[in-house]
Amino acid sequence: MPLSTSSNFARPDDAFRAVVEAHRGLSEAESADLDAALVLVLANHIGDIEVLREAIALAKRRMLDADQQQQQQQQ
Repeated sequence: MPLSTSSNFARPDDAFRAVVEAHRGLSEAESADLDAALVLVLANHIGDIEVLREAIALAKRRMLDADQQQQQQQQ
C-alpha cells in the first residue's frame, strides 16, 4: 500500500478540528504524550512498516523545510 498524501476525509476541517480539540486543556507535556500515543495507534492501524518509514521520512522533510522557511523569513 503506497503512502497516501492527499486528504482521505470527506470533511478535512472536521478531522483537523478533532485533533486540535483533543489537545484543549492539556499541558505541553500531556499534549506531546497524546501526539505520541496517537502516532502509535495510527501506525498500528496502517500495519505496513514501509508505509510507516515513508511517512516518517516525509514528516521529517516537511519539518526541515518549515524550519528553513522560518529561518529565511527571519533574515
